[in-house]
Amino acid sequence: MSDLFDRASELEQHFREQALARYQTTDNTTSYSHCEDCGDPIPAARRAVLSHCRRCVICQQLAEG
Repeated sequence: MSDLFDRASELEQHFREQALARYQTTDNTTSYSHCEDCGDPIPAARRAVLSHCRRCVICQQLAEG
């Protein structure tokens, strides 16, 4: 049984390291021209106001719940 828990801990650590690596490689200060969720263009006015935006208004509202 402890082997199962050890494996689960290893997988959790692996996934956490992958998530941190993805976060560290993304540039959170740049705005995107297209929404990362739906692919629609992000209006220039939104990008000018929110220099770090990565989603269109609708997808951002959905992400915030």
